[in-house]
Amino acid sequence: MGLLECCEGLFGTSNLYQVLGVEKEASEAEIRRGYYKVSLQVHPDRVPDNEQATEKFQVLGKVYAILSDKEQRAVYDEQGIVDEESDTLRQDRSWDEYWRLLFPKITVDDIKAFEAKYKGSEEEASDVRKSYMDHKGNMDRIMVSVLCCTYEDEPRIREIIEKAIAAGELPAFDAFTNEPEKKKAARKRQANREKREAEKMTKDMGLADDEDSLKALIQKRQKSREQEMDSFLTDLEAKYCKKGGKGRAGKKGKK
Repeated sequence: MGLLECCEGLFGTSNLYQVLGVEKEASEAEIRRGYYKVSLQVHPDRVPDNEQATEKFQVLGKVYAILSDKEQRAVYDEQGIVDEESDTLRQDRSWDEYWRLLFPKITVDDIKAFEAKYKGSEEEASDVRKSYMDHKGNMDRIMVSVLCCTYEDEPRIREIIEKAIAAGELPAFDAFTNEPEKKKAARKRQANREKREAEKMTKDMGLADDEDSLKALIQKRQKSREQEMDSFLTDLEAKYCKKGGKGRAGKKGKK
């Protein structure tokens, strides 16, 4: 499967700029920042037991590699294709090492600090509005695409969107204003299922039955990894980004 097809399957769009949450006219610095932000979102330690986290991380590395290369970016912008056989996308590249060269000394504490600063900020509100437009009001995709977002954040995310609609800043997409109750219920069921699983594990592990302990459970699940690694990036290398064997790759992927 080509890069553009992977992006469509994993991120709901084959537009490389949308994958990184930036505009087509974005500067190199904006593209780099977009890559950084989205990579934090799919960090496997931040999304425990997400089987797609590793694949997303690797695909994001490829997307950034294309858009940060002037020649590759020019070809993509003009023709809507990427060269799957280029050195930039070679199959045996270690994307964790690539990340480490770009963002040295990134730690789990850095991620937590970013999340604390990001939530409730104007930057988050701007990202929510952009996600709303990108996904035409589809809350399932909005909740997945917005950084650091959990089911508990949904009322707050909805409020941001509703205020923007009332102010005339956003159109009232039917998918949002008339979302079927069964879709809302499905998100709630999934969140409740995950909560029950966490509560069961909390009990099995002898933790107290409170919110802090549920958070501690998630932290405990990654504690053994964190204590052995100097940084977030080394953690990714050791646990999630093993080099894969060479696979078949198409020559071109269409936008």
